[in-house]
Amino acid sequence: MATQMFEGRGHAAVYQKYRFAPGRELQRTILAYLQEKVGRIRPGCRAKHGFFLPCWECQGTRFLAEHFPKVVGTDISEAQIQEARDAPSMPNISYLVCPAEELPFGDASVDLLTSFTAAHWFDLEKFMREAQRVVKPRGCVAISTYTVDMSLRYGNCSETLTRVFRESWDLLLKYSHARIKLVLEDYKEIFEALPFPDKKRVTDIFDSIPMTVAGVVGYLESVSPYQAFMKNDPEAAKSLLQETEKRMLETMGVSSRETPVEFWVRHVCVLGCK
Repeated sequence: MATQMFEGRGHAAVYQKYRFAPGRELQRTILAYLQEKVGRIRPGCRAKHGFFLPCWECQGTRFLAEHFPKVVGTDISEAQIQEARDAPSMPNISYLVCPAEELPFGDASVDLLTSFTAAHWFDLEKFMREAQRVVKPRGCVAISTYTVDMSLRYGNCSETLTRVFRESWDLLLKYSHARIKLVLEDYKEIFEALPFPDKKRVTDIFDSIPMTVAGVVGYLESVSPYQAFMKNDPEAAKSLLQETEKRMLETMGVSSRETPVEFWVRHVCVLGCK
């Protein structure tokens, strides 16, 4: 069964507020692969999300809803699904509570099965068996994550600002679950586990995400290592976020936590066609 890391309503709310949507380059990578494999996105296609996670997955679902007439987002967490249902949505999106390893879809019924920043929490053997079952012949999968290869850009202090962020992130990584190893290895294991013979792994997708200082600090608060840190030492965890924000503002020479900053991320995407 999937590892459950985002169950609490409080964590789900932070996730909804601070996680960001798939960037343009990641979107282009997925759409270009679909164009290559099916020629065009067929009007009757249906896309299903494995393990839907708002707002990152909520935004990912919206991206798919622009190209498919029916999109279903799923998550094992009721709190995550409730956050998704409470957020503004599109009429062709629906949400279900279920594990990624037990999808409530018929055999060979799905045109596109996706997971954004979630597959490293799955029981891979069971999930891949489900993918093999539910995806149609010539249907596709797109399994992506952003990596820990992140940087910040602002004026002439980008290098120092990135170092401040990386120091905080490196501290949090000490509290990472063992499953984060799959992310650190660029989803190599997930690529190898995908049972489709026609597949590829793209590891050099770079996107600029518009953020603010508050958004960057909120992103750190939303990650699973921070939540583990909070359980272990709440005061130290809160102090880390406060100090990170203080150092960022001082480095940038500004006082407002709503000051915009460019947040650069590298994505990895595993693509396959059945």
